[in-house]
Amino acid sequence: MSSPESPDPGNSRPSPVDKLGEFGRIDRYFKPLATGFPGARGLADDAAVFGVPPDQELVVTTDAMVAGVHFFPDDAPGDIAAKLLRTNLSDLAAMGAVPYAYTLVTALPRTVGEDWLAAFAAGLGEDQARFGIGLAGGDSVSTSGPITLSVTAFGLVPKGRALPRWGGRPGDSVFVTGCVGDAALGLQVAFGKIAVADEAARGRLLARLRRPDPRTTVGPRLVGLATACLDVSDGLVADLGHLCEESGCAAVLDSAAVPLSIAARAVVGSDPARLALALTGGDDYELLFTAPDEARPALAALAAGTGVPITAIGRLEEGSAGDVRVVGADGTPLALPARGWEHF
Repeated sequence: MSSPESPDPGNSRPSPVDKLGEFGRIDRYFKPLATGFPGARGLADDAAVFGVPPDQELVVTTDAMVAGVHFFPDDAPGDIAAKLLRTNLSDLAAMGAVPYAYTLVTALPRTVGEDWLAAFAAGLGEDQARFGIGLAGGDSVSTSGPITLSVTAFGLVPKGRALPRWGGRPGDSVFVTGCVGDAALGLQVAFGKIAVADEAARGRLLARLRRPDPRTTVGPRLVGLATACLDVSDGLVADLGHLCEESGCAAVLDSAAVPLSIAARAVVGSDPARLALALTGGDDYELLFTAPDEARPALAALAAGTGVPITAIGRLEEGSAGDVRVVGADGTPLALPARGWEHF
């Protein structure tokens, strides 16, 4: 995503944090985040040291965020921290992995002050406790460009059981967790391009943009049920296309079955352009997966047990690899201006 011109993050000015230097920052803000992970060695060494249980494999993912592309420069530091960590946790969930540890790289302008950094670290600490993950190390540098942040997250999955993108087969049903479209609509609300009078609905859309919900309780329990899986970051249609490309098949997507929140439904209404935005806008971080029909009872039990809705929205079929037909309630194909987000 991109954002309009904004002031320095938090309207910050150089402050006493700048006198701390690199190691002072690490001691004050990041060492406390590493206390719960022994492999971090108190951030006293050049690298972390940890092992993997013999019946497990390590899943590794890296995501970066840049101010003005992935978040607004004046977003709250706690929201930025949450989105940074949660997008990586979503990747782990899509592989069926349980969160284990992460490393963090921060490239911050010198104008970023102590209040910003303290709130950012506090946001990380809150989500570490919520999702059961610890800081293992990283790096901190200054930059003359925008705030740039990167997390490498590690997860554990039973050996040989990581969920792939390539396992889907014609006849498998397509499922998605939670709701789709809130973040894309929320971005338009943030830009002022969509007006939402209902404050609760507006807050819901913006919250889903700023703090996605990684499905860490669902992903690991899809092992043995799902044939293919990934998370929805580029847009529902585009990401289903990615899954189909890797699985060597096509898909039909029933737009009427796609779950939208109450807030999103109110905004979309009968507007085909807004429906297209919900289907292609991205930043949902829901799990999109395929499974045979015999898995439906187990999936229903999983949804009930976790409180995370799981909805059937289509089916894989024979056809050109990566082709996705999106149809309306009457089966008529929908014309979409794009399939999803592309960086380049």
